[in-house]
Amino acid sequence: MSDDMIARLSAGKLARRGLLTEAGIARAAEVLAEIEAQGIETVRVLFPDQHGHLRGKTVTARVLPSVFETGLSVPSTVLLKDTANRTAFDIWQGDLTLDGTPLAGSADVLLVPDPDALTPLPYATHSASLICDLAFTDGTPVRVAPRQVLASAIRQLGEAGYQAIMGLEVEFQVFAVTGDGLDHADATMPPVPVQTRNLTQGWSYLSATRYGAVEPLLDMIRHNAEAMGLAPRSMEIEMGPSQFEFTFDASDPLTQADRFVLFRTMVKEVCQAQGLHASFMAKPRVANAAASGWHIHQSLLKDGRNAFMPEADGQLTDTASAWVAGLLEHAEASCLLTNPTVNSYKRFSEFQLAPSRIQWGTDNRGAMLRALLMAGDGASRIENRVADTTANPYYALAAQILSGLDGITRGLVAPAPTATPYGADNRRLPQHLGEAIAAFEASTLFDRTIGPGLKPYLAHLKRAEWSRYLAAVSEWEQAEYFNLY
Repeated sequence: MSDDMIARLSAGKLARRGLLTEAGIARAAEVLAEIEAQGIETVRVLFPDQHGHLRGKTVTARVLPSVFETGLSVPSTVLLKDTANRTAFDIWQGDLTLDGTPLAGSADVLLVPDPDALTPLPYATHSASLICDLAFTDGTPVRVAPRQVLASAIRQLGEAGYQAIMGLEVEFQVFAVTGDGLDHADATMPPVPVQTRNLTQGWSYLSATRYGAVEPLLDMIRHNAEAMGLAPRSMEIEMGPSQFEFTFDASDPLTQADRFVLFRTMVKEVCQAQGLHASFMAKPRVANAAASGWHIHQSLLKDGRNAFMPEADGQLTDTASAWVAGLLEHAEASCLLTNPTVNSYKRFSEFQLAPSRIQWGTDNRGAMLRALLMAGDGASRIENRVADTTANPYYALAAQILSGLDGITRGLVAPAPTATPYGADNRRLPQHLGEAIAAFEASTLFDRTIGPGLKPYLAHLKRAEWSRYLAAVSEWEQAEYFNLY
């Protein structure tokens, strides 16, 4: 470790403003030495945006010390874009603010590198990625930024004496590309979708033969995930055509959220290099495609012991009961964070192993919350089956923590488990994005726990998406009315 480098970083703007701690400075110096020793030539300096996509700039390795000194400026408009990459706020309006900070005129924000978040990119020669947090140019953290929201939720949970452990399993599809969408006329906002065909036929869940047919592809993804330190556990053939699932070691929420965005980005990039298209869309509009979900496994540690582990199989501990009650109470409001797209709500269909109503059950895959609780089993946990793979994992995991913690703080008690998860006596989940936005806006949970800035920010972005959807003339409308009227 270079004393000169530590002195240089200590004198930098980030350190002076408290954005890089003494421990962070020491770790940054180690990271810079590791990069030099490994022959890394370029580093992608990235942050997870409001939609859970990684954005940023690529710098040469020799420039990286300056990034740890002063951060890296990017236009604030990257925080203001909807899913079509349209800027959804009027940046020329003089009173435009975010978290109370003026942003009119496309003012800059700072990428603040996390020295513990350097990841090698084995699929990109001599490259690595470095995940960053966000701050305004005066050094104030951007409180509505996804990583900051999750960090705040984790901090509040810790203050209550708990530590969350999350499981990560991700479903997705990989298709062969038959039309690349690169004609000039296809460069719209959003772009014309690529044309595809399946790699495998479906409806052969967990089939060894199906796995063998695509083992080279799954090996390629696994090798990259392992080399990136993402800790994959299993690779599976899912139900639908060309549909797969990867699971990962259980870990803390921030690690899992980082793994999710790194994995999703890696899969799309390595598949694209092979002439394939990987999609994490909840329910693609291709013939016979199945929906993809993201089941969030969660438990709490208190004094090193699993607070959900029961004395008898299937029972809720008091902590688990309060946690489940909190998740149920805030389910509608949380849907904007776990199911953030118009397409997300096409997955909520009955009798398809996806939830449509708000309840919990004991090892019941139709229930929104599936309780996997065994006496003496340190892996006892609650599985929330509501989320899909378009979710921003930082927001989604924060919603779990803040909802469950609210249940614990208020001493809530879960209702009896359901044996009929699609029964009409259970509350429905939102049926479309408009309902999810309204439920999010009506809730006070995120105002109380994160602050007043998150609600108007996310609601504005998602209303822009919802409004564009409502304004588009669908194929259903054309078929229904064009000849009739």
